[in-house]
Amino acid sequence: MRGLLITALVTTLMSLTTPSQNAESESDFRARRLNMVEQQIRQRGVTNPRVLDAMRAVPRERFVPRELAAEAYEDGPLAIGFGQTISQPFIVAYMTDALNVSPSHKVLEIGTGSGYQAAVLSELVREVYTIEIVPELARRAEVTLESLGRKNVKVRAGDGYAGWPEEGPFDRIIVTAAPKDVPRPLVDQLAPGGRMVIPIGSQGEAQWMTIVEKTAKGVAEKRTIQVQFVPFTRKPAR
Repeated sequence: MRGLLITALVTTLMSLTTPSQNAESESDFRARRLNMVEQQIRQRGVTNPRVLDAMRAVPRERFVPRELAAEAYEDGPLAIGFGQTISQPFIVAYMTDALNVSPSHKVLEIGTGSGYQAAVLSELVREVYTIEIVPELARRAEVTLESLGRKNVKVRAGDGYAGWPEEGPFDRIIVTAAPKDVPRPLVDQLAPGGRMVIPIGSQGEAQWMTIVEKTAKGVAEKRTIQVQFVPFTRKPAR
């Protein structure tokens, strides 16, 4: 079944960029990627060597539509279809750094999108479980991640509010869309001593990147920077 799924998605995969499909060569993209890390990320205060190495290693051009490949390393988000975006490179690096991951960690991501954040995390942790509510994006991300050999990433299409309880608890949870409040099921699936990084706030209002810590004394939340994310969407109740 999995093989059939991959075969059926060849046409979809062709809508994503590969080095041979663009005027820019792989070396051109790599040079732009290294410049992105230095100019957009390191200079803004993300200096964790592991995070910087992960950002250097993942080809962002493979996670955007082919027609936007030339813009893959610009300083901003890009549309990936279905009203969703791939986050600004600095925000990806910032959230990754804020997670404070270790190689042994199991991480849950809510909001797969193109799969770029999951790919970055896959460089740094043991396992990544990622959920995307838009089935087409979930399938596309799975194909892209498999094409890049990211075997430690598992993708699911579904409502991320409920998390992935059968695979919990998770050492870290990252949410890449903004709910009004921290979803309780995600807190429940966070391991003791675990950390969640999540943007909180409504559209049109101030959103704050929030770090949630689960301690022996309870759950603590800390706001860090103001951000703007797409809204956290859920499947309609039947």
